Amino acid sequence: MAVFRRDSLVTRQLLRLVLLHTAWEVGSAQVRYSVPEESKHGTFVGRLAQDLGLEVAELVSRMFRMVSSGRRDYFEVNLRNGVLFVNSQLDREELCGQSPLCAIDLEVIVDKPLRIFHVDVEIQDINDNAPVFPVNELNLFISESRLPGSCFPLDGASDADIGRSSQLTYKLSSNEFFTLDVQKKNDKSKSPELVLRKSLDREEIPLHNLLLTATDWGKPELTGTVQLVITVLDVNDNVPVFSQSVYEVSLTENTTVGELVIKLNATDLDEGINKDIAYSFNTLIVPEVKDTFRIDSHTGEIRIKGELDFEGTKLYEIQVRATDEGHAPMVGHCKILIEVLDVNDNAPELSVTSLSLPVPEDAPPGTVVALIGVSDRDSGDNGRVTCSIPPDLPFRLVSTFKNYHSLVLAEAVDRERVSEYKIVVTARDEGAPSLSASSSILVAISDVNDNAPAFPQPVYTVFVKENNPPGAHLLTVSASDPDLRENAFVSYSVVERSVGEQPLSSYISVHSESGHIYALQPLDYEELQVLQFQVSARDAGLPSLCGNVTVQLFVLDANDNAPAVSPAGSVRGSPGPELIRAMDADSGYNAWLRYEVQEPGAAGPFQVGVYSGEISTTRALEEADGPSQRLVILVKDHGEPSLSATATVGLSLVESPQAVKWDSRPRGGSEGPLVDMNVSLMIAICSVSGLFVLVIVVYVGLRCRPGPEVMCGPGKATVVCASEVGSWSYSQRQSRNLCVGEGTAKNDLMVFSPNFPNSTANGKKEIQQTLTPNSSGQHVKSLRAEYMNALQPSMSLYRVTPGDPSVPALSLRNVCLVLLSSPLDHTSS
Repeated sequence: MAVFRRDSLVTRQLLRLVLLHTAWEVGSAQVRYSVPEESKHGTFVGRLAQDLGLEVAELVSRMFRMVSSGRRDYFEVNLRNGVLFVNSQLDREELCGQSPLCAIDLEVIVDKPLRIFHVDVEIQDINDNAPVFPVNELNLFISESRLPGSCFPLDGASDADIGRSSQLTYKLSSNEFFTLDVQKKNDKSKSPELVLRKSLDREEIPLHNLLLTATDWGKPELTGTVQLVITVLDVNDNVPVFSQSVYEVSLTENTTVGELVIKLNATDLDEGINKDIAYSFNTLIVPEVKDTFRIDSHTGEIRIKGELDFEGTKLYEIQVRATDEGHAPMVGHCKILIEVLDVNDNAPELSVTSLSLPVPEDAPPGTVVALIGVSDRDSGDNGRVTCSIPPDLPFRLVSTFKNYHSLVLAEAVDRERVSEYKIVVTARDEGAPSLSASSSILVAISDVNDNAPAFPQPVYTVFVKENNPPGAHLLTVSASDPDLRENAFVSYSVVERSVGEQPLSSYISVHSESGHIYALQPLDYEELQVLQFQVSARDAGLPSLCGNVTVQLFVLDANDNAPAVSPAGSVRGSPGPELIRAMDADSGYNAWLRYEVQEPGAAGPFQVGVYSGEISTTRALEEADGPSQRLVILVKDHGEPSLSATATVGLSLVESPQAVKWDSRPRGGSEGPLVDMNVSLMIAICSVSGLFVLVIVVYVGLRCRPGPEVMCGPGKATVVCASEVGSWSYSQRQSRNLCVGEGTAKNDLMVFSPNFPNSTANGKKEIQQTLTPNSSGQHVKSLRAEYMNALQPSMSLYRVTPGDPSVPALSLRNVCLVLLSSPLDHTSS
């Protein structure tokens, strides 16, 4: 039956709504029920789900559970209808003894969201214990000399029930000599006394048998009896008498063994041995008193024999007898009430009754981690306990009900920063001195996938020489993830895109576990100089996270293409010049071609330009030279190893006037087109060269400012090439026709002309080459390179030393070349 039941249904419903609303607001509520003791299994207690405002259909999904405060599971809830019922039989006397209030505290916990409810079930006493006397038969010895009105104290009965069920009335069987009187000594004790109503005559009736009945006030009434056997004694007719009938003593529970409790004194009006008194405990005294106290039979001193414990027994009631040593011993009685006072001798006790571990690192503040119960067996301030945890922790304690505290999350946690917390919960009472106890709770933080894989660098750069074997290992990328288990398991893949007309996956592949990057086919520098792509690292979490890194793959040129010769000759029989045209698909040194006559002795009056491929005369031609000449020209590159090709050139000699006429009036009848073309070409070359010299002068002036020294000097001519990917684009050569006959021979001029970079505006010595599409559709990334610091004629080549500290980004792949075979002559051509 719920304690909040009211007479009218409307009142009960309104009160229930108020209580449920309050419970919902504060997150914790209290419901009280009562049930009689000795209730059998299945006895209805109350509609718990309804009274707590919970839906019966949600009890299972919300993980409904009930925790008893340190006792057996006396109650259980039917999850189908939400009814609280008795699970095992209850015995109030076993649970609470003589305590006036007996209740079992229950904690009801549900999730989604987490709610905690507190339920008290009061155990009602029923009259299930009959009064019990210490013995079934009590022997009394009464002298015949005792006068009517004499009283003889009797040991009363005890009833384990409480309230009216423990209140007793006594009744003595009918007789003419004795009557019964119940004396209430104080609020703590009352006992029956046998009163002599008529003088005894041992010769007439030496023995009296009476029945003493004790009846409680319960419903139904229960009774207990004791047989009184009264023996009538003769002669010694004075009883030892104590100064008080009841003595009250207070002792603290820490009183030492051997300490004096009280010294009794009884007197006897008789003479001789009839007044000698011996003190003793009543023969019916309980063993607990015998184990705790002892009495000196001669002096009447009562001392402590064992340890006192307030939490075990708070009050001792001791019956003491004073017996004279007469022929018919007379006995006097008194009662001693010893009250034990509490001291703070019990430290608090901690118990963790519910744990929600581990705690996910994305758990919101307010998440309940553990339910902690505290108790102290002491009373008053000695039993009042406060709980605390160390500061600077992302947790806090919240008092929920009585001596229960919830350990809740106070702020967000990060497993990658702290993976677990050792929380020491300290309980301290308010006694003097204060006592404390502590318990450690290890709170583990579980991982969630909140960190994406990360690479140690944003860009990987790798240089690969062309014609690599298929399946060659290019480089390894590696990403790390600070999460755990599958959240930290990283797999690699290539971000697919198109490279020209082919997919990226046809060029390279990435091992999903190791991050090794392999080339799937040989790379050809002449088709692809730079391959830039992205590698993705993805973890196995749910949902998965990923990180990307850029890989720049630079293909280095190899000398795998021989020069290709395509001759351009004059009309047979005319004095036109002969020019050998050659092209090498490689770049840099591998594409730098050299021309020479294969058999110099058979060249006659002719020579070939070493770098231009122009065939010119070394002297004036004579008739002795013959009408025709055949030259074998060898063209080879500067690669390692060098590749070469040959071309055979046939030369026919004509008369001088024709040569002059041919030179001044080429075929087609126009006025000097060849001369005009050469003049225009030389003007353009001179303009470019002048502009270039001006740039170099400005550059040298900037270099003369204080700063790192530039190491440069004369040496063997070295080709220096400027290109981000380590080589040029195809070498573009400037070619002119030469007259073979009279006139001044043209000076050889060869210019390797890649795209010249522009000088930077901030004066720094660097050149920026803009991304330009090449034959494969790829873009060459801009690159900074240190340029040449001087220009001189007469076949001198200039270079910047790669190890020069003033050129931090220079390599042998980053150079640019201009070659002059002799000083420019504006009057020639």
